[in-house]
Amino acid sequence: MDDPTPRLQGRGMTTADQLARWARRTPDAVAVRFSGTGRTYAELDERVTRLARALADRGVTAGDRVAVLGLNGIEVWESYLAGVRLGAIVVPVNFRLVADEVAYVLTDSGAAALVVDAALAGVAAEAREQAPGVHTVLTVGQDYEDALAASAEPLDVEVDESAPAFIMYTSGTTGRPKGAVLTHHNLLMHVFSQVATLGVGPDDRVGAPGAPLFHIAGLAGGLPPLLLGGTHVILASGGFDPVAVLDLVERERISNLFLVPAMWAAVVAVPGIAERDLSCLKRISWGAAPASTTLLRAMIDTFPQAEVVTAFGQTECSPVTCLLRGEDSIRKIGSVGTPMLNVEVRVVDDAMQDVPRGEVGEIVYRSPMVMKEYWGRPEATAEAFAGGWFHSGDLVREDEDGYLYVVDRKKDMIITGGENVYCAEVEDALAAHPGVAEVALIGVPDPRWGEAPLAVIAPRDPENPPTPAELSAWCGERLARYKHPREYSVVSALPRNPSGKVLKTALREEHRAGSLVSDPAV
Repeated sequence: MDDPTPRLQGRGMTTADQLARWARRTPDAVAVRFSGTGRTYAELDERVTRLARALADRGVTAGDRVAVLGLNGIEVWESYLAGVRLGAIVVPVNFRLVADEVAYVLTDSGAAALVVDAALAGVAAEAREQAPGVHTVLTVGQDYEDALAASAEPLDVEVDESAPAFIMYTSGTTGRPKGAVLTHHNLLMHVFSQVATLGVGPDDRVGAPGAPLFHIAGLAGGLPPLLLGGTHVILASGGFDPVAVLDLVERERISNLFLVPAMWAAVVAVPGIAERDLSCLKRISWGAAPASTTLLRAMIDTFPQAEVVTAFGQTECSPVTCLLRGEDSIRKIGSVGTPMLNVEVRVVDDAMQDVPRGEVGEIVYRSPMVMKEYWGRPEATAEAFAGGWFHSGDLVREDEDGYLYVVDRKKDMIITGGENVYCAEVEDALAAHPGVAEVALIGVPDPRWGEAPLAVIAPRDPENPPTPAELSAWCGERLARYKHPREYSVVSALPRNPSGKVLKTALREEHRAGSLVSDPAV
């Protein structure tokens, strides 16, 4: 986690260097679009330089962490690139987090500066009370534009491509988020591999409204246009509106679109979709959560002119490791495909021995896209790279043709609407409630979100168990909204094996179609 070291002039390029290159070559080409407005490469490059200088004028230097807490918009993208240009390390923050959770990210990363959206300024102010190291704050909609009065003279900063570029927080089974450190080289190798594998070109207009910009998919989705001189189209944050997405595709002539499965299900169900002019779509992709074969067939039928691509991976891998493309979408339906260029995989048992093809094991990786480390967590880093390969925590099987199928998650995690919900974190919050004796969180099928968190509660007083409303209010002070259980079930005791471990398999079976108590606030 040392500061970036100087590199020899003329070697290596960061994403901010790519921006500058296109600002020189095609200054009037559109780099980014949002809500009907946009920035050319020249405009974006100048604003990024001014913002980087504004941060430097406020004491931010290479290696410092710059947190960004904002709703989707061009300013978030500018803030990312400005941090990279300065040689700082950018820390995207989930705008759904409550103040305590934001404070944890700020303190764990050691953030020195924060760029925050005006709509989130209250949460940020509360979080900063616990994060005194944040000495600089710029607020979009307030003093952000004033800061851009800084000089547009190019900075004399050399950033080594092996230096950290982003810290992406991803929770673990301990319940506390870990910061995956992605270097400039990690991200550039990922976009190179993605472009080479999929054939993305400079004329593509790439939209990733299925992933907010704080998410690794949102970050990675904007990098191919930046490498190739294309256009990145950003959708506003907020409730997902499938009609608005189709309007955006038509209006902006988007050629490549990423959504999570729940979003695609809503899109293909829009009345009159067949009458729309969606001929611009060349490639539609999905990931971040499981998709049913019924949905995949509906996507193929609805967009016959577009290639359907399944993307699989994780934050620590920048993020995509495997792709399922084109004709394989039907031939190998249900698979996550084969490793992408520059990714080597093995399927192993707990002793790191390769399992026979067709049997289930953990998929492990070697790739220049794999993260450098977990920020400030050497033991977790060593564990993740045990045996010289990165351990994904995903259990898969490989068929006779080398296609991979995910069968379970080794880590205790629920994916709901594309967001990761880690059971230990939610269980810890609920277990602190005075009326809860023990709790287990499981994922149950949900037609809208793919999975939904269900909390199985054993109360301290069986005659007076806490109500769903009480538990919801309790979670509201401690957890982001998407982490809340959508349903609760009260039992006398949790089932356990002889060693005392909760039998979540038994709970999933018992609650598959049981009588559930819903959280009224969801």
